[in-house]
Amino acid sequence: MFELSLLCPEDRVETLGDALDALDALSVSVEDADARTDAEQALFGEPGMPPPRQGWQRSRVAALFANEAAAQQAQQLLEVQDFLADCRVLGVTQVVEQDWVRLTQSQFAPVDITPDFWIVPTWHELPAQARRSIRLDPGLAFGTGTHPTTRMCLRWIARRGATRPASGNPLGRVLDYGCGSGILAIAAAKFGATEIDAVDIDPAALDTTARNAQANGVQLHAGLPDRAQGRYQTVLANILAAPLRVLAPLLCAHVAPAGNLVLAGILERQVDELKAAYAPWVPLEVADVEDGWTLMTATH
Repeated sequence: MFELSLLCPEDRVETLGDALDALDALSVSVEDADARTDAEQALFGEPGMPPPRQGWQRSRVAALFANEAAAQQAQQLLEVQDFLADCRVLGVTQVVEQDWVRLTQSQFAPVDITPDFWIVPTWHELPAQARRSIRLDPGLAFGTGTHPTTRMCLRWIARRGATRPASGNPLGRVLDYGCGSGILAIAAAKFGATEIDAVDIDPAALDTTARNAQANGVQLHAGLPDRAQGRYQTVLANILAAPLRVLAPLLCAHVAPAGNLVLAGILERQVDELKAAYAPWVPLEVADVEDGWTLMTATH
C-alpha cells in the first residue's frame, strides 16, 4: 500500500477527508502534526457525539491507497483544487510490510496499577513484583488497563480491596455496569469480592468477559443489564458522562446501604454536571484525577 500525506489547518480537515474518500482512499486518518512536541494539543471527544473540533490547528491527514499510481493520481487531482491553497502535500510513501500481530503486541506492555498489582498481556512474562495480576489481551471490548478511566477504577478496587474490616470483604457483592472486557469485575474477584455481576448491552463484551474470567480463574456472572438485581456493596460504572447521567436513578438504586458507587469516564469539565445529576440520591465527590479524566465516588 501507499500513503499520501498532507498538512492542513483545522478548518480544511473535513473537506480534505471527504475529497480523499471520493478519490477511493482505503482509509483516511488525522493526527496532530505537533504530536510529541511542546505544541501538542489535547483533543477529547465522546463516542456517539459530534467531535469537539474536526482536527488540530496543524493536522496531518494521511490516506492509504492500494497502489502508487492511485496515490499519485489523488495527489495530482487535489493539487488543482482551491481548498488546498492553505494545505501542503508532504508526499507519497510506500507503507512497509510488517508483522502487524507482533507490532500490535509490542504496543501493549504490562501495566502497573499499584506496585504489586499488574495487568499483563498473555505473551509477556509476569513481573516479579506482581503479587496479584490480571492476564488480559487487547480485543474488541473496551478495557485493557491502559486508559486513565480504567486505571483509576482498578486503583480504587485495589485500595479498597486491600483494607481489612472486622467482618466480611470490603468490596462485598459487586456490580460492574458496562463491563466491556470484564477487567473491573475480574479485579474485584482478585481482591475477594463475594459475588460479581458483570453486565453490558453488547453481546461481544459479554463473551469477552466470560472468556477473560475463565482465563484468570475467577467466577462471575456475565449478562445483559437486566441481570443486575437487588443491592450491591460496590457498584462500578466506567462508561461516559452522558449515559452516566441517564443511569443515575438506576445505579443508585442498586447501591446497598453504606455501599460504594464508583463512576468513571468523566472529563474534568463534566464534574459539576455529574454532581448535579446524582445529587437527589448521593453526594458525588472526585476521588482521583488522571490526564483530564476523573473518578467520582459516593457512599450511599
